[in-house]
Amino acid sequence: MTGLVIKNTGSWYTVLTDDGQTIDCKIKGNFRLKGIRSTNPVAVGDRVSVADAFITAIEDRRNYIIRKSQNLSKQSHIIAANVDQAFLVVTITQPETSTTFIDRFLASAEAYSVPVVLLFNKADLLDDDGRHLLDLMQNLYQTIGYECRAISAANGDGIEALRPLMKGKITLLSGNSGVGKSTLINRLIPGANLRTAEISDAHNTGMHTTTFSEMLPLPDGGWLIDTPGIKGFGTFDMEPEEITSYFKEIFHFSKDCRFSNCTHTHEPGCAVLKAIDDHYIAPSRYQSYLSMLEDKDEDKYRAAY
Repeated sequence: MTGLVIKNTGSWYTVLTDDGQTIDCKIKGNFRLKGIRSTNPVAVGDRVSVADAFITAIEDRRNYIIRKSQNLSKQSHIIAANVDQAFLVVTITQPETSTTFIDRFLASAEAYSVPVVLLFNKADLLDDDGRHLLDLMQNLYQTIGYECRAISAANGDGIEALRPLMKGKITLLSGNSGVGKSTLINRLIPGANLRTAEISDAHNTGMHTTTFSEMLPLPDGGWLIDTPGIKGFGTFDMEPEEITSYFKEIFHFSKDCRFSNCTHTHEPGCAVLKAIDDHYIAPSRYQSYLSMLEDKDEDKYRAAY
């Protein structure tokens, strides 16, 4: 029989079969040797075949979001598969989400053709300086071509406007620990009752409240994929020459570079470097691009970007 993987705890998987059953499954040991070098060969969102409570095959994925494994530098971790879009929850404060983290997530989503909406949560906590920074960041990413929404999961501001975007779709919800994903889910799905935690005062960082990935059915149809909070986003299996195309505005200007193999770091006649000087490309985006070029350094991704 076939079905959809709706939960992955790391040791077993829950499959919703096409006839409506939910079955807790394992995978056979040799299954791990097939395909991509991944710590989780089966991911939430996968369509699979099941026999005797074992997953025996995975259908071809139309896309997925992947990052470097935090513990194994040579392997990857598939966050979710077969998604229609991703909501990346970010915060200006408590905790602060770095632009490097945002850009790495966006580039990975571009690589696998996953549309992203940026949700700027905790907008209710911002002072005048914070509001100004929020406006600047929204303007930056909207200019590039990403939809941005300022919301407050705590008090409900902007939440109802998200429902039409999600109706009938599979939406991945991701972001750093502590940005309010669980609170947002509790707003979107009455009765979800996900556990939330306070931000650490010592480090202004979030604590993990979600420990496994799970697909949650939405009241109006569709699914929301809840995933554990992540600190860094190490890109996986990206060749340096490919990275340009995952930054929309850098790719736009790169077509005018003098050399077709331009790395946009030092070459004469580089249209990208000129665009940075002319303020058409944000310095933060260019720094994110440079950091991804350096990802061949196996220890680099371990840092909290």
